[in-house]
Amino acid sequence: MYDVTGGTRRVGLKQLGLGFESGSSLVERALAAIESGPRSTPSLARDVLGLRSAPPGLAARLVYDLLGSDGRVSVDGAGVWRLAVVSPADDSLSAAALSSLEFAVVDVETTGGTPWRGDRVVEFAAIQVRGGRVVGEFSSLVNPGRVISPFVSRLTGITADMLATAPTFSEIAGRVRKCLEGKVFVAHNAGFDWRFVAEEMRRASTLLPVGPRLCTVRLTRRAVPGLRRRGLESVADYFGVPVRGRHRAGGDALATARVLIRLLEEASRAEVETWEQLQLWLAGRPSGRRQAERTPGK
Repeated sequence: MYDVTGGTRRVGLKQLGLGFESGSSLVERALAAIESGPRSTPSLARDVLGLRSAPPGLAARLVYDLLGSDGRVSVDGAGVWRLAVVSPADDSLSAAALSSLEFAVVDVETTGGTPWRGDRVVEFAAIQVRGGRVVGEFSSLVNPGRVISPFVSRLTGITADMLATAPTFSEIAGRVRKCLEGKVFVAHNAGFDWRFVAEEMRRASTLLPVGPRLCTVRLTRRAVPGLRRRGLESVADYFGVPVRGRHRAGGDALATARVLIRLLEEASRAEVETWEQLQLWLAGRPSGRRQAERTPGK
């Protein structure tokens, strides 16, 4: 999908995983905000466009100008924006068997929780999963170009001295792209990691990741409905997966990858075999062979 000169084309129908393309950083920031849950027009004007004291009418018009024609989102009569529901039949992944897909299981450690307010990645890790096995991994500390707080240092064990000699994200962006391209992006609370990776890639190369994502929190909610706590440690403990190096990107990504493998096994037991069936299953709708048996004419 990409030519040797570095130019990009839009993801075609045969692209089964993430691609990278040029895009509006404001649109991507808005989409990232909406991915965390429905957002009102005033909150998007404030948090994405930085309009904290603009007249409400002007702020609303600018948000609608930004997102109104974007088919990835919808807005209701109250001005609340949500991700659009796309029919699985329109998804290029719809017929792809889960066993044929490659997954990039990602974790990032950061200086804070909001990338578009200046928070940055301090560690990145991606674990490659294919055919129910871990088949590759990459991790790196990242010099954020800003101060890391004592709280983050205590939580992660990552210190300013460790980051001083680490590469910047721009210096590892090519490797990150290679880790993600053509794969399904997976993370535990995927919206968080996706927002940071997308913003760092935009800063580094102006190219934004686009394509399929899967959240293991959401998958856990469907596969293990009786599990009350869905934090990584709780889910890993349920499946007997060890977590070594908690709150470090490599350790958390590896644990999430092993959790993903177990969750996909649970999905398979529910006769979920394709990406389309997985989306139906996650939405609480009939899926797998049982759905086919109930479909007229099949």
